[in-house]
Amino acid sequence: MEKRITNPKENPIVVGLDIGTTKICVTVGRRSDYNKIEILGIGKAESLGVSRGVVANIQKTVASIIKAVEEASAQSNVDIKVVNVGIAGQHIKSLQHRGILTRKDDNEIERKDIERLIEDMYKLVLPPGEEIIHVLPQEFTVDNEPGIKDPIGMAGRRMEANFHIISGHVSAVRNIKRCVEYAELEASELVLEPLASSEAVLSEEEKDAGVVLVDIGGGTTDVAIFHEGIIRHTAVIPLGGNIVTEDIKVGCSVLRNQAELLKVRFGSALADENKENEIISVPGLRGREAKEISVKNLAYIIQARMEEIIEHVYYEIKSSGYEKKLIGGIVVTGGGAQLKHLLQLVEYVTGLDCRIGMPNEHLAKNEVLQKSVYDELKSPLYATGIGLLIKGIESIEYDEADAQPQEKVVKKMAEKTKKKFGFLDTIIKYIADDNKIEDTDYVK
Repeated sequence: MEKRITNPKENPIVVGLDIGTTKICVTVGRRSDYNKIEILGIGKAESLGVSRGVVANIQKTVASIIKAVEEASAQSNVDIKVVNVGIAGQHIKSLQHRGILTRKDDNEIERKDIERLIEDMYKLVLPPGEEIIHVLPQEFTVDNEPGIKDPIGMAGRRMEANFHIISGHVSAVRNIKRCVEYAELEASELVLEPLASSEAVLSEEEKDAGVVLVDIGGGTTDVAIFHEGIIRHTAVIPLGGNIVTEDIKVGCSVLRNQAELLKVRFGSALADENKENEIISVPGLRGREAKEISVKNLAYIIQARMEEIIEHVYYEIKSSGYEKKLIGGIVVTGGGAQLKHLLQLVEYVTGLDCRIGMPNEHLAKNEVLQKSVYDELKSPLYATGIGLLIKGIESIEYDEADAQPQEKVVKKMAEKTKKKFGFLDTIIKYIADDNKIEDTDYVK
């Protein structure tokens, strides 16, 4: 049975707010004792004011956020005030940049040195109307020694780093922040949605081997490429599930809600996998006869648009320069990943291995949540929402680690080392109790 957390100081409650094109989702959770994510509540609302990942109508978006927050708050019994917000949209851009820091001495490199280097990147001059959302360090070079992933603790005077910088339109970022403020919430941080999704569905082994995350949402398809555990490329394609629905609406001459139902229930990304004689009967408008639609024809419409989206993804993979280094292949997540035969189509177009990304491996069972709600959370639809929770929890833990006194950090390191190397017991004792050692101890 899952052990319940009783100390909120040790395991703070975090809230994720996914402002999508089709749905606005609020997830409330915290880290369980078994290092998984315990979901306390979830709230959903139809997204009426967002178009292709960008806020188009503030009032409608605020109303949807309030509705989703109220639902999540009632289910989790948590008063929601601070949220981690996801951001996407075709305005998102990424670039590579190199930073250099010359230190006054060659003592050990500390975390504050890396933070100084990151702060310098935020001062980078961008084209008018753009602002930096994320600065992500890749590899470091210390005193001309390249390929260092974590330089903390090394001695060195000159530190260089390659950075992956993600930027977005100032107006789009401000509109998201306005919506959060008008809903009487506070945005703890903005997180790029493909980064959040990657936390929920990718393993460290996959990131190290080389993998492409493809998050097919309602209005956009987000792409993130990882290699050797480092993010190498990000892109947002302004096509998603909604455009497939529009194609069905026009191609089959049906209403939009009927087109959505046809896509979800009978849709397929490969026409050849469907039989010629399968027919769906769609109710006609008032006083009109029912319309008959071939399942194969429906699949042809869907396949044409999905091929276009995958071609865009494949172009991003090729332009990143990592096409031949992706041992982990492609991981597809998001609402669009639920489409039948999508994996076969992705593998056919790109020639890379493919799997569906589910966020369930990070979830701890919660006795309070209904089984139906818990099962629903395992869907790729909630990858971004759960990823935002993980990002928020990691951010708090990172800050807490920085705030801990040095003795505590040393003790923790000592305990970890003790587990690995039993024969170092006496040395560990001296390291852990450093402040108790006196000069006379050495004389003895």
